[in-house]
Amino acid sequence: MKTIHFSPKLRWLVLFWLVFPLLTGLTGCSNSTKNSSAQALKMAPMDQMPAAVQKAPTNVREAYQFAVANPDALKNVPCYCGCGAVGHTSNDSCYVKVVKSSGEIVFDTHALGCGICVDIAQDVMKYTSQGKNPQEIRTAIDQTFSQYGPSNMAPVK
Repeated sequence: MKTIHFSPKLRWLVLFWLVFPLLTGLTGCSNSTKNSSAQALKMAPMDQMPAAVQKAPTNVREAYQFAVANPDALKNVPCYCGCGAVGHTSNDSCYVKVVKSSGEIVFDTHALGCGICVDIAQDVMKYTSQGKNPQEIRTAIDQTFSQYGPSNMAPVK
């Protein structure tokens, strides 16, 4: 069997043409760069959350943190889990019962056990980070979640 020998220069050229496309293709898979229009979300510190929230799954903890730091974002959107029957008036109500004049937050534990509430908050977080305005967010939430139950807010006119 005959062995083929390449010159050192040719070896580097072949190596370059084989490895370079592989490396440049892999950098496209990296998630280290973010969309330039992405916005950082305000999140309340975890140590301000009740013990039950601190022990909850990550998506639930994040939803509570977002709710506390961004009440207007969740007051802009309804919940579709049927919680209007217990007096909830928006998705924010699923997380926060009331903020006292002293600033103390009285938490609602409803969202600890309700996937629809958490999914709505997670979507609001996603749309907020994408730079969508409140009307766009409300429209997207209504379109996505209205299939699950009645809204606890009046329809947008």
